[in-house]
Amino acid sequence: MTKHSFRQDLIITLTLAVCCILLWFVPSPKRLTDDRAVKEQAVVLEVDNNDLQKHGLLEYGSQSLKVKLTSGPRKGTVYQAENLIRAQMELDKKFSSGDKIIVAMMPEDDPASAVIRAQDYDRTFWTWLLAGLFCIFLCIFGKWTGVKALFSFFLSVMVIWKAVIPMVLNGFSASWTIFGCVCFLTAAIMFLVAGINRKGVAAFSGAIAGIFAGLCMTHLFTWLMKINGATLPYIQALYHSGYDFLNIQDLFSGAVILASSGAVMDLAMDIASGVEEVAIHNDTLSKKQLTASGMRIGKSVVGTMTTTLLLAYSGGYITLLMMFAVQGNSLFEILNNPLVAAESVKTLIGSFSLVLVAPFTAIFSGILLHKKQVIS
Repeated sequence: MTKHSFRQDLIITLTLAVCCILLWFVPSPKRLTDDRAVKEQAVVLEVDNNDLQKHGLLEYGSQSLKVKLTSGPRKGTVYQAENLIRAQMELDKKFSSGDKIIVAMMPEDDPASAVIRAQDYDRTFWTWLLAGLFCIFLCIFGKWTGVKALFSFFLSVMVIWKAVIPMVLNGFSASWTIFGCVCFLTAAIMFLVAGINRKGVAAFSGAIAGIFAGLCMTHLFTWLMKINGATLPYIQALYHSGYDFLNIQDLFSGAVILASSGAVMDLAMDIASGVEEVAIHNDTLSKKQLTASGMRIGKSVVGTMTTTLLLAYSGGYITLLMMFAVQGNSLFEILNNPLVAAESVKTLIGSFSLVLVAPFTAIFSGILLHKKQVIS
C-alpha cells in the first residue's frame, strides 16, 4: 500500500467514524410504554415445575424459581421469580438450576415479598465472545483491509439502527429511506475498500443502478401479485402498537432491496476490479473491449451469486418447505401461498438486481477505466 492510498483510507475512515459518532447520539424511537422495570443478570438456584401442565408436545403454566442477582446494586440478593410458559415453542424458555438468565424487576422490589419476572437466558458472554473472535480473525486474516471491512460492518449496523429505523417509524417512506441509506452505505463501503478512484466510482454506479432497478421492480410486482408485506415478522404487533400509519407494502419493498444490497455490492466490486486488472495489463483496449471483458467476468459470477440468495432465503423458511412436503401440496398451491409468494419476490427480485448490476457495472467500468485513465 502506498503512502497516498493509506492517507486516503485514513481520511475516509475518520470521516465515517465521525458519522458513526453522530449517529450514536441520534435519539431512539419513543418507547410504547413507560416501563420502570430494570433488567438484571441472575443465576437460577432452584426450580419448581409443579404448576406446569403438558398438552401433547407443548407445555403451559409457570415455573417458580429462586434466583440470585449477579449484577446491579443488589448483586447477591436472592429473589423468587416466575417464568410464564404459554405453549409457544418459539418464545417459551424452560429454565434449569444453574442457568444464567435475565430478570425484570422494579427498583423498589423487596426480596422478602416480591416475585420478579424471569425473561430470557443470559447470552451476553457468548455473544461478545463470538463477536470478538470474528473481529480478531477478520483483522488477522485481512490486516488493514480486514480492519476496514470490520469498520464498514459497524457502520452498517449504526445506519440501520440509528437512521433507517427511526426515520421509518417517524413516517418517512420506508423503501426510499432504505434506498437512500443503502446508497450511503454503498458509497462508504466501496470507497473505503477501493479508494476514491475510477474503480470505486464504477463499482458504486453499477451497484446503485442495479439496486434502483430492483426497487422499481419490487414496487411493480408486489402490486401485481397483491403482496401486502404482512409476512414480515412482528409487523402486525408493530401495526397495532400505534404505528398504523406504516405502509406495510412499502416497508416490504425496502426490506427486499436491503436484503440483496450486500450481494449486489460484492458483484459490482468483483466486476470493476476485474476490468481494472484487464485495463492495467493492456492499456490499448477500447471502451467496448473493456465492457465486453466486464460482461464475461459478470457471467461467471452471477450464477453463483443468485444461488447464494436462493439458499439464504430458503434457509429462513426450510420448515415451511418441509410442511408443504409432508402435506403433499401441489406446485399450484405452493406458489400461491402468501409466504411463498413473498419469498419468491424477495429471491427473484434480488437475483434480478444481480443480473442487472453485471451489465451496468461492466458499462461504467468500460467507460471509466479504459486506456491510461486508471488510478490505482
